[in-house]
Amino acid sequence: MPEKSPESAMAPQKLLCLPSLLLLLLTRLLPQADTRSFVVDRDHDRFLLDGAPFRYVSGSLHYFRVPRVLWADRLFKMRMSGLNAVQFYVPWNYHEPEPGVYNFNASRDLFAFLKEATLANLLVILRPGPYICAEWEMGGLPAWLLRKPKIRLRTSDPDFLAAADSWFKVLLPKIHPWLYHNGGNIISIQVENEYGSYGACDMSYMRHLAGLFRALLGDKILLFTTDGPEGLKCGSLQGLYTTIDFGPADNMTKIFALLRKYEPRGPLVNSEYYTGWLDYWGQNHSTRSVPAVTKGLENMLKLGASVNMYMFHGGTNFGYWNGADEKGRFLPITTSYDYDAPISEAGDPTPKLFAIRNVISKFQEVPLGPLPPPSPKMMLGPLSLHLDGNLLAFLDFLCPQGPIHSILPMTFEAVNQDHGYMLYRTYLIHTVSEPAQFWVPNNGVHDRAYVMVDGVFQGVLERNMKHNLFLTGKKGAKLDVLLENMGRLSFGSNSSDFKGLLEPPILGQTVLTQWLTFPLKVDNLVKWRFPNQLLKSSHPQTPSGPTFYSTTFPILDSGGDTFLFLPGWTKGQVWINGFNLGRYWTKRGPQQTLYVPRPLLFPRGALNKITLLELENVPLRPQIQFLDRPILNGTVHKTHICSLSAESASEPMELSGH
Repeated sequence: MPEKSPESAMAPQKLLCLPSLLLLLLTRLLPQADTRSFVVDRDHDRFLLDGAPFRYVSGSLHYFRVPRVLWADRLFKMRMSGLNAVQFYVPWNYHEPEPGVYNFNASRDLFAFLKEATLANLLVILRPGPYICAEWEMGGLPAWLLRKPKIRLRTSDPDFLAAADSWFKVLLPKIHPWLYHNGGNIISIQVENEYGSYGACDMSYMRHLAGLFRALLGDKILLFTTDGPEGLKCGSLQGLYTTIDFGPADNMTKIFALLRKYEPRGPLVNSEYYTGWLDYWGQNHSTRSVPAVTKGLENMLKLGASVNMYMFHGGTNFGYWNGADEKGRFLPITTSYDYDAPISEAGDPTPKLFAIRNVISKFQEVPLGPLPPPSPKMMLGPLSLHLDGNLLAFLDFLCPQGPIHSILPMTFEAVNQDHGYMLYRTYLIHTVSEPAQFWVPNNGVHDRAYVMVDGVFQGVLERNMKHNLFLTGKKGAKLDVLLENMGRLSFGSNSSDFKGLLEPPILGQTVLTQWLTFPLKVDNLVKWRFPNQLLKSSHPQTPSGPTFYSTTFPILDSGGDTFLFLPGWTKGQVWINGFNLGRYWTKRGPQQTLYVPRPLLFPRGALNKITLLELENVPLRPQIQFLDRPILNGTVHKTHICSLSAESASEPMELSGH
């Protein structure tokens, strides 16, 4: 069946029961592509949609954090909440995994998402970057940019501009038919993202992007910028409409007054009104109270402002896609991106949603009819997992091309490994009979190292953390260091976030050289369902360190959404039926369960397979459970960690942007 154009997707269905004359009259009265417009009315401080006063009440939802089969459900609930627009980012690294290789298929089909928004009767505010933050891996920038180690990201560095230009010359022409004045649903497009918070303040870079967007999209589309109050100076640009972001706890009057210094006339716009907040591993789960969120929203709507709520539905950082912040130390984002949003991670309406809907109804019509009830939930287990084997035993399958030899260890970027794990191996050149400290200078572990001698797990080194790890070993002993990339910085640093061993490790007084580097394709191994001939006789008595476990289980009925609970497990990665569900870190918290969407599971008796890569220590009884509700705030006591910086782990941290 041929794809519908955006114009036909937006067009009303024919009313066959009406006389043809009335049909003709209706057709002439409806706005056509050549009369459709979305513009700023500076004389009256408002937007005009097709010439009529208009204000958007929007919510953020990220298609890349929600399984494709659930897009329509989430968008419909947003529309039923009273929203008239959806705002979302386009992550460059999600669509261009290698230079010149583009993917807009399946869960990456941005245009299918635009169609679903059309069907839900939602206009679109698009944020294509190139940088997006969003607590997403490297803020949406592709890791392959770092294969040029001296590249200066988000500046007019020729290498960065060439890559960004090439990407936008593919993306933006695909977007062009979807612009509102062309019959589509995109009313405005953001250039860059909170650039004023970056520190580079390269205005020639911003002018270059603005010119490129204009050249590829034309003069009719509204282009805008978004910044926090402190970022307006370097983030705004003449010719782009200036908007701001702030949350319920901020001084609305003061912030909008500041915005007026940069955008004296036109509608007030809060592009990110925070309904909740993100979570870091080792911190408490973030929440924002319903009264605070609704009060701030109502106050802005009374002023006639247009508002986008960030997030309206958060979703999940599946796989390796979470980002990280840097505030005195490295702070990776949790797998859950629930965000305490009005629609929960599992897609269910919350009390916050109904309170927001009530506020919106005071200012504009809300669609009639109830919201769908929460989705069915499922409990299962406990299930016992069996040992598949130690990660080291699978090296031939994890790295079929063999290792790379180098005198000094190589970074992930140097060997074209964007995500996941790499193994570094060397051999001791003399006997170490007395315990000697093993460490990496200059905070050179990016991000977490699991250390083994002759296959026996010794301990962990972690970025920005003081770990005292002492090793012994005979001459010729095999030293393995498994390195985990825990997500590249998405906010809080102007430096490129290289991964791996950035410096050669030191054992005692000896700098270790002559390394074998194994880039690991763990997801491929899991999808192959493990070669059965391995490890039948070599299972360790008490397994520790990086080890694979799995089991199969049936679901006898139609099943439902569920939440994977891993009591007693330490830290690792989970796959369900070959799908990378994401990271767990039960020991550090706060997140204790992983959301498992119903479409990932085979119902009615078919066997499902769950695979764990446990990186540290396995519980005495290696069991898991599926619960009917999430546990997102499992940090009973705030984690106290000895950091390399002077900042105490127990101090409250400043909030990042998006």
